Amino acid sequence: MLRILPITLILSLVCQCHSYRYNGTKRLRSKSQDIFIGGIFPMSGAWAGGQGCLPAVMMALDRVNSREDILPGYHLTLFHNDSQCNPGLGTTVAYELLYNEPTKIMLLTGCSQVSTAVAEAARMWNLIVLSYGSSSPALSNRKRFPTFFRTHPSATINNPTRVRLFNKWGWTRIATIQETQEVFTSTVEDLEQRLSESGIEISIRQSFLTDPTNAVRNLKRQDARIIVGVFYEDMARRVFCQVYKEKLYGKKYVWFIIGWYRDDWFLVNDTSVNCTKEQMQEAVEGHITTEAIFLNPDPVVTTTGITARDFQLELNAVLKNNQKETTGYVEAPLAYDAVWALAFALNKTMNKLKERGETLHDFKYDRKDIADEIYSAMNSTDFVGVSGRVAFSAAGDRIAWTQIEQMIGGNYGLIGHFDASSNNLSWLNKDKWIAGKPPADRTQIDFKLRRVSLGLFISMCALASIGILCCIACMIFNCVFKNDRLIRYSHPEINSLTAFGCIVCLFAVFLLGLDGQHVAVNNFGKVCQANVWILSIGFTFAYGAMFSKIWRVHRISTRQKKDKKTQVESWKLWIFVVILLIIDVIVFTTWQIIDPLEREEEKFPREEPENSDEDIMIEPFLEHCKSKKHIIWIGVIYGYKGLLLVLGVFLAYETRNMKVDELNDTRFVGMSIYNVVVLCLITAPVTLIISSQQDATYAFSALAIIFCCFLSLGMIFIPKVMHVRKNIQTDGDISSVAGSSVTREEEEKLRSLLTENEDLKRQISDKEERIRTLNDLLRQKGHGHSSSSSSSAAAARPTRAKHISFETPSSSSSRPRPTFVDVKKPNDSGVSSSQTMGTEAQTAESAC
Repeated sequence: MLRILPITLILSLVCQCHSYRYNGTKRLRSKSQDIFIGGIFPMSGAWAGGQGCLPAVMMALDRVNSREDILPGYHLTLFHNDSQCNPGLGTTVAYELLYNEPTKIMLLTGCSQVSTAVAEAARMWNLIVLSYGSSSPALSNRKRFPTFFRTHPSATINNPTRVRLFNKWGWTRIATIQETQEVFTSTVEDLEQRLSESGIEISIRQSFLTDPTNAVRNLKRQDARIIVGVFYEDMARRVFCQVYKEKLYGKKYVWFIIGWYRDDWFLVNDTSVNCTKEQMQEAVEGHITTEAIFLNPDPVVTTTGITARDFQLELNAVLKNNQKETTGYVEAPLAYDAVWALAFALNKTMNKLKERGETLHDFKYDRKDIADEIYSAMNSTDFVGVSGRVAFSAAGDRIAWTQIEQMIGGNYGLIGHFDASSNNLSWLNKDKWIAGKPPADRTQIDFKLRRVSLGLFISMCALASIGILCCIACMIFNCVFKNDRLIRYSHPEINSLTAFGCIVCLFAVFLLGLDGQHVAVNNFGKVCQANVWILSIGFTFAYGAMFSKIWRVHRISTRQKKDKKTQVESWKLWIFVVILLIIDVIVFTTWQIIDPLEREEEKFPREEPENSDEDIMIEPFLEHCKSKKHIIWIGVIYGYKGLLLVLGVFLAYETRNMKVDELNDTRFVGMSIYNVVVLCLITAPVTLIISSQQDATYAFSALAIIFCCFLSLGMIFIPKVMHVRKNIQTDGDISSVAGSSVTREEEEKLRSLLTENEDLKRQISDKEERIRTLNDLLRQKGHGHSSSSSSSAAAARPTRAKHISFETPSSSSSRPRPTFVDVKKPNDSGVSSSQTMGTEAQTAESAC
């Protein structure tokens, strides 16, 4: 504090302000001596409370000076000046009062900012400072302000009242907005502490210096409903003008503000506010004020000699009934009682000093002993004034009740009183609400789960059920016709594994549609795990079985020619599927142990309900299966599954022209792989993109699984079914010829022999054609020989050739045996034609 003294002294030297002296009433006492008091009144500025408080101080001085029992032989005289509610100017005025004669025994101050600066420096002059209009909680700090008292209660006196009201109406979420001043900052900090002790949350805290626009907008953005505002009167007009523009008023909102503004504060012409009076009145409707009781409600004569009603009438006469436009009118009773409090304290001090042979005139700024006597007298002051009971706490604060008022129809109406010392709330049941009841402290949120539509779920499940039945039928078909040559060479057990994999995948369609309407929250993660396992295992069975065939065909095609007839063994196909299954088990087990899938909610923007006047917003949300490192795990799975798909397409393309008797459905398996790959490559990214649309995601995923299964089954099994159907018709014809006693195995053998017989006939026909060609060549060569040779050749014996024919046995148990018939042909050449023909016949026979 010593460091600021040079600055304040310089300010006092350059200040052009003048002090005004008021001698009170005419001297009714003979030989009275003046006691001087310094007064600092805010006649303008943020709070021009001096306009109403200064006349009240004058009234009190007149009555005190007229009383013979108070300060006999002394006359109280006031020196005062305007601080404009500015701490710098207020400090300058204070130093001017102190450094100019006469000596002031006490100081009266108003406006928290000015009182803070003055009271902090006053102890250097051993001066008692008494404030009639300072509510800053910071002034309750006795270490910082050891000589400060106030008849105006601390702003924190409103906080217990506010907390009590919040509890009454069941509010647990509060917002605050304040002007950036120490008095208001301290008030909000005290409120936060009390709210925390009561279990009430402050959802948002906003502050502003001169422009509240952004602060009010933030309140709107954060959905503040119950708002406590602490600011001076001029800023209150700016705040509520912005409140009107942001529509932050009405049945959904409640504002709590300071109660010491004048009654028509919102109707004052203010050039800084660009709202009309009608707009301001609309914005302030329904707000609540809490403030200490400034006027004694009891119609009794107070210690000051008049009733509270008499005081009001006298003050109104001084103000010429212009009290509504007078700032500080509400605090006027506090200023009136402040004069009486210092008078009573000085009267006690006078008596104490008289015992020591001293008087009040002996007070100097260095007389700490007299200052201590005044402090002790002030601390023990207790009387009934026009503002109620006047007494001070150990911190120098006024002990008072609070009153609660509500703006109803443009006028303030009293709705209750609160005594913080006993936590007693006296409620008058006169509060009114636009909606007929107190609003909620927040928008009531109705959380709505976005579910897969029931019709879509039933449709997909029906298709999946049909697919499962088809898969079972295909597996039964394989078991029944496993001995059929075409079926046997297609490895029916591998085809059955494909059908089983399709069953597992189709079962996943049921799990994909399960959400919060079917599964409890604590079981949702288990359903997620099961869905991933089932879909992946089903894919491995179905696609892995097809992939193993294509892989095996590709291996055969890359072998040497001599190995092409190597028999394809089923266990080699099974091994590949087992390897893929082991990889799945390792990956998914690791995933489930390290980072299991859990339920995660995706929230969407709130929506207003249709045809509802309630303060309710619908917040849709969607359930997802997620883990902490979900993207990494999905990348691993998509990586090796995608690689398998790409490799399958490559092998299918490479083996498109290959024909292997022991894998006779390779072409159809390749076509199935093409379809599966295309659908997987489309479905995987699309479902990630549309994951926020539950119906689209489910429909797309389910249809992709169903189509994959149906296409794969169709490609693999339909050709076989058609083949068996055709053979059944042929079997009917054979049975009619061979008799009803022929067994299925015999019929199968007969069919095979007939096919082989047809092949042999075709080969014999080719050989006969070859023989004819050779005979033609022989005849052409014979024309070059001599005539004698020709005559001799003509007389030669005919040549015998063997003609092969087949006799079909009556029983299918024996193979057809070739029968050789001698054929005589002329020998046109001069050589032994029988040897040539015998060689050809042997060639034909070996071919047979």
